[in-house]
Amino acid sequence: MSHRSEGLETGNVFDTLKERGFIQQVTDEAALSEILKKEKVAAYIGFDPTADSLHAGSLIPIMALMHFQRHGHFPIVVLGDGTAMIGDPSGKIEMRKMLYEEQIRNNSKKIEAQLNRYLHFDEGKAAVVHNGDWLLKLNYIEFLREIGRHFSVNRMLAAESYKLRLETGLSFLEFNYQLLQAYDFLMLFRTHRCILQMGGDDQWGNIVAGIDLIRRMEGKEAYGLTFPLLVAAGGQKMGKTARGAVWLDSEKTTPYEYYQYWVNVDDRDVKRFLAFFTFLPMSEVNRLGSLQGADLREAKRVLAYEATKITHGEAEAKAAEQAARAIFGAEKGDLEAMPTTRIAREQLDQGINVVDLFYLVGLVSSKSDGRRLIHQGGCYINDIKVASIDQRVTLSQLNNSGIILRVGQKRYHRVVVE
Repeated sequence: MSHRSEGLETGNVFDTLKERGFIQQVTDEAALSEILKKEKVAAYIGFDPTADSLHAGSLIPIMALMHFQRHGHFPIVVLGDGTAMIGDPSGKIEMRKMLYEEQIRNNSKKIEAQLNRYLHFDEGKAAVVHNGDWLLKLNYIEFLREIGRHFSVNRMLAAESYKLRLETGLSFLEFNYQLLQAYDFLMLFRTHRCILQMGGDDQWGNIVAGIDLIRRMEGKEAYGLTFPLLVAAGGQKMGKTARGAVWLDSEKTTPYEYYQYWVNVDDRDVKRFLAFFTFLPMSEVNRLGSLQGADLREAKRVLAYEATKITHGEAEAKAAEQAARAIFGAEKGDLEAMPTTRIAREQLDQGINVVDLFYLVGLVSSKSDGRRLIHQGGCYINDIKVASIDQRVTLSQLNNSGIILRVGQKRYHRVVVE
């Protein structure tokens, strides 16, 4: 179970989002802020199921929806079973890989279950809809006559989301994406009285197109809000590491590995990440964010614990924290949360080559990568530096905790012998 909040937050959710750094652009800031102060509104964000899990890069929109819910508003998730058949060109330098309909449906089911941990659709305080329910049934000619006539090709080509792709080649298939997303907003306006669409800043053109379509077809006002496209201080995209994506699925990224991602963020990111990815009061965010030197480690620990609790629940957050404390020697703790590989005792009777073992457990991306790291002095067994690529790991290195492998200062893996 994921973290649950008790009761509703007071104040205006717009002010909360602004204070915490969520807001990049708004179509009519004064009007939207006033509406959110006076009324409970439905707001939506779309997620295209292009993989079977979201990753940490999706957390800003997820957290924004949770803030809306905590203030008594009604969040709607649109799963793009229909739009994923085309692929959003926004922010992409080349066309997405085409997915089969069955793949998209399977991905969508998994992501719906994943998002339910945050928003609890079954409790009636949020909704999830699938745009394939209306998009896949459209009659093309009718759609062009009813919807397409409201779109200016000149204006679409001027949008930032298309400009980049015009240089590398924009397919007609992808060119239709903005019409479909705008149609989603119109459908939600009609069926759920949804007046607000939110998304990453690369979605600005698509959101504005939906607002314009609602105005033209319904004669009513709707609103748009975008979030900053977050890049970590080190230059990498949010939710990406040298080893790949930090997934929200515990089968892809274990709660321990998830905790480690947050506890190892760049010092420069700690304050804003506490604001984005926890529900701590801003007074506490500012206090923790002002810590310096060794004290900043405590702020990172709080960030890691709170972020892990929201995604994986309090029990997993505590287990990951205990494992981290045990590994780093701060106190005796439970190593069960550490990524673990179990091998047969017979495999260690003759010994396993150290490069083969580090590759087997996934601490190195290839055997050549393992050999390079060993030559550079970056691999350890039970905190003892591996001296040679020819070294063998044997039962003599087994202790009560298993065999603890490490790459660099922060990446650990436990080998347990059965």
